[in-house]
Amino acid sequence: MKLQEHNYSNAHLTKNSQKLRKEMTKEEKHLWYDFLNTLPVKFRRQKAVGKYIVDFYCYQAQIIIELDGSQHYDNDEQIEKDKERDEYLKSLGFTVLKNFRGVCDDIYNHLNL
Repeated sequence: MKLQEHNYSNAHLTKNSQKLRKEMTKEEKHLWYDFLNTLPVKFRRQKAVGKYIVDFYCYQAQIIIELDGSQHYDNDEQIEKDKERDEYLKSLGFTVLKNFRGVCDDIYNHLNL
């Protein structure tokens, strides 16, 4: 059973997610302003979902987009944390998309556009 959208929020992470929205990476800005804002579904950026802040989130399509930087691939501990995060988000019914170069194609495919 999927939870309602408001059940995903985490008030303890709100201030941090607001800060992250102001400090988006170049890749996040590009995806947000040049692609996600043009789609017919609503995406949110730097959204608290459970115990995590995700880069981009679309409740309607049950999609979460993570644009993990190189620091996520060079450290075994971080790789394990990312795997744990992805499994948690998948357990909530979300599809987790990654990889900046291919993420736009993946989004189109998951939205059936």
